[in-house]
Amino acid sequence: MKNKNILITCGGRRVSLLKFFKTELKKIYSEGLVYITDSHPLLSSAAHLADGFFKVPDLSSPHYINELLNICIENKIALLIPTFDRELLALSQNEELFKKNGITIVISSTDFIDKTINKSNTHRFFKSLNIPFPKEYSKKEYKLPIYIKPNLGSNSKDNFVITSENDFLKKHFVNDEYLFLEYLNPNEFKEYTCDLYYSKTHHLKCAVPRKRLEVRAGEVSKALTKKNEILDFIYKQFSFLPGARGCINIQLFKHISTNKIVCIEINPRFGGGFPLSYHAGANYPLWILNEYLLGKDITFYSGWEDNLLMLRYDQEVIARNFTNG
Repeated sequence: MKNKNILITCGGRRVSLLKFFKTELKKIYSEGLVYITDSHPLLSSAAHLADGFFKVPDLSSPHYINELLNICIENKIALLIPTFDRELLALSQNEELFKKNGITIVISSTDFIDKTINKSNTHRFFKSLNIPFPKEYSKKEYKLPIYIKPNLGSNSKDNFVITSENDFLKKHFVNDEYLFLEYLNPNEFKEYTCDLYYSKTHHLKCAVPRKRLEVRAGEVSKALTKKNEILDFIYKQFSFLPGARGCINIQLFKHISTNKIVCIEINPRFGGGFPLSYHAGANYPLWILNEYLLGKDITFYSGWEDNLLMLRYDQEVIARNFTNG
C-alpha cells in the first residue's frame, strides 16, 4: 500500500487517542506517521505530540473540505479519523471524493450521522426501535424538573437542569434549538457511556459499558467498566445498525432498582472516555487498522476487563520557543 499515514482531525486535547493510534500503527508499519489537524494547532496539546500537525480553517468555512483533502493527498494519508460532531455530516457527504484520492474516512453513513447528531432525530430513531428515551416536552406544556439541551449540541455545552420557573432563561423559549426533556434523577438513574465497534458491514463486534462516576466540562473524568445488564440490552437492540461503522458511543441511563434502561444519545465517533475501553482491552484503533488498512475481518470480542477504574488528571505539554502568544 502506498499510503500508510493517519490523520486525526480536530486534535485539541485528544492526546490519548493520538498515542493509541501511534502505538498500533507502529506495530503494522514502523514508518507510519500519525498527524493532527486543528484550527489552532499551536494551542493543541495533541498537535505538539503528533508526528506533525496542520492548521485548517474553522469547520464552518466553505474551504474546510478541500483544504483537508489537499493535506491528505500531500501527506500520503491512508486513513482519516474524524473526532468532532460538527464535521461528521460534511465528511460523510464527501466520503467518495476522498476515496477517489486513495483516502479512507473511517466514518458512518450520511443517513446514520443525520439520525444521530440531531437529538430529535435520534429520539425518533429510538422510537422506531421501541427503545425508551427521555420524553420531549413542548415549551408550553412541561413538568418540572426538566433537562434542557441544544438539539445539535455536544460536550454538554449549554445544558441546563431546571427545577423551578426562576431557572429558565429567555433564550430557552425563543431559541427553537433548545429541547425541553424529561429529567432523569441521578438518585434514581446511573449514567453510562457504551463504546461500540462496528465493522464495515455494520455488525457489532464489541461493546464496553463505562459507568460515569464524575464528569468535568462535558467529558468523563472518573469512570468504571461494567459487565452488567446493559450488555444484554446492547446485544439485543444494537447488534446490527445500518450505516454504523468504526467506533460510536451510546449514552444511556440505568435505573438503580428496576434496571430500566433509557437511551439519550448516539455519538458516531470516538468519545472522550474511550481511553478506559482501550486499557480494558477493547483495541478499536488496532481493529480499524486491521480492517481498513489490511483488509482483515474483525471477530466479536467480549474479553475486555471488568471493573477497571479510570481516574483522569491534567498533565502539561511544554512547547519551547513559542512565538504566537
